[in-house]
Amino acid sequence: MEDREEISYVNQQEAIEIDRMLMGPLAFTVDQLMELAGLSVASAIGEVYSSSEYTRVLVICGPGNNGGDGLVAARHLHHFGYKPSICYPKRTTKPPFAGLISQLESLSVPFLPVEDLPMQLSSDFEIIVDAIFGFSFHGNPRPPFDSLIRRLVSMRKQQRAHEKAAVIISVDIPSGWHVEEGDVCGEGIEPDMLVSLTAPKLCAKMFCGPHHFLGGRFVPQSVIDKFKLKLPSYPGTSMCVRIGNLPQPNLSAPKGIFAASLSLEVEEDPIDQFQKWLGDALAAGVKEPHYMVMSTAGKDAKPSSRMISLEGVNKDGFVWHTNYGSRKAREISENPHASLLFYWCSLNCQIRVEGFVEQVSDEESDQYFSSLPRDAQIRPIVSKQLVFNLFCKFRAHRLMDERFSINSTKN
Repeated sequence: MEDREEISYVNQQEAIEIDRMLMGPLAFTVDQLMELAGLSVASAIGEVYSSSEYTRVLVICGPGNNGGDGLVAARHLHHFGYKPSICYPKRTTKPPFAGLISQLESLSVPFLPVEDLPMQLSSDFEIIVDAIFGFSFHGNPRPPFDSLIRRLVSMRKQQRAHEKAAVIISVDIPSGWHVEEGDVCGEGIEPDMLVSLTAPKLCAKMFCGPHHFLGGRFVPQSVIDKFKLKLPSYPGTSMCVRIGNLPQPNLSAPKGIFAASLSLEVEEDPIDQFQKWLGDALAAGVKEPHYMVMSTAGKDAKPSSRMISLEGVNKDGFVWHTNYGSRKAREISENPHASLLFYWCSLNCQIRVEGFVEQVSDEESDQYFSSLPRDAQIRPIVSKQLVFNLFCKFRAHRLMDERFSINSTKN
């Protein structure tokens, strides 16, 4: 991790001259530089966004070399376990682009026409890679890239309104920005991550997103010396390095409420309050907010905890299901008091629930069983071990004088 003030930022002309030197006397080919750039972008994405949570990726590729970087990144993302799709409106048969297209098609990576993209990109994708324009672009974007950029801009407005929005990763330059002056009109893309290539461009000083990486572990010393570059050292064998500090929560905010805040209006009924907070978490794009830690203790008073999934919440409390033979079921039978903990990392908050537990009625268990798909109903009949997984559920009742609170993760 390097301080932004200690890193060199290059202007457009310097960036062009560095590329000429790399592909001239230093004998790098366009193919090699694209491969190194695309791998750096994919590696940076993998550093921050897990493929288990951010699986579906849309890579929007422009007509130039920046688009080629995006194609390479898509191939690496596929091998890293993501599910990339590509929007490449101005496909070309020229090398090395044609070869990259063939490689992606052999991996069954889909190419999507602009007209087939969903109106709300966030409905189908968790990550959008902006590989449209690079540092050599100037002028106004032409169709269809102008409309694509507008759609990326609108996604940030969704996020500010606490609506679910995919994260945006820009390759080298946020498309539509001036390479030196940044987002001049103030209405451009606001990416969550910027991956600068070779050396950061001047516009990167205006980047305010949480994640700035540099991918350029191939820059020879002769280039560094000629342009007097101050570049960071790369950790281990990584192809990318973070610039600046990791994003920190706003510790001056009210207790338990951070940048992506929950509603401050408090409901009289704690169950209604939780449902409102859960709705806020879903709107803010929290991944799997229904997962919770349940803690129990048996007659020996030794506590135990595990992750489980919330089945539902209603006027009577919180509902989940478990196996009659499990440790938690045994401990609940011996001591019907338990606690739940919901931790929503991206909101930097936790919600604690404490109360007593009871088994739901046979009628409610039967109703749950009948709601399952047919194959899920058949499996427990075959295996007696699983039948109670489906029928046995517990709920923490209305909490009355028990504790129900939201806390900062710092507590």
